[in-house]
Amino acid sequence: MSMFKNLAKLFSSPARIDEWAYWVAVKCHRCGEVIRARMDLRNDLSIDYGEEGGSTTYFCRKMLMGENGQCFQRIEIELTFNANHKLLNREISGGVFVNVNE
Repeated sequence: MSMFKNLAKLFSSPARIDEWAYWVAVKCHRCGEVIRARMDLRNDLSIDYGEEGGSTTYFCRKMLMGENGQCFQRIEIELTFNANHKLLNREISGGVFVNVNE
């Protein structure tokens, strides 16, 4: 069986890392469920032109809700990115940010 796995690895393309994705994980204040969400840095961001010569930033707001069906608490996250799509600021209400790998 391992021979077939090695053969499949040879002909399959390597797993690619999605460079246009930003992952976030939050924990609900009410039920404690950990929710993961993906932001597409090409499509989910809104541009915020700096006023009076300020720097241009990008903004994303997401409403998240768990999948366990027991808790309907909405968790709102707001993310701000710089012109190079690097995270500058993040805010949350209804939960706390946790490590994505939890």
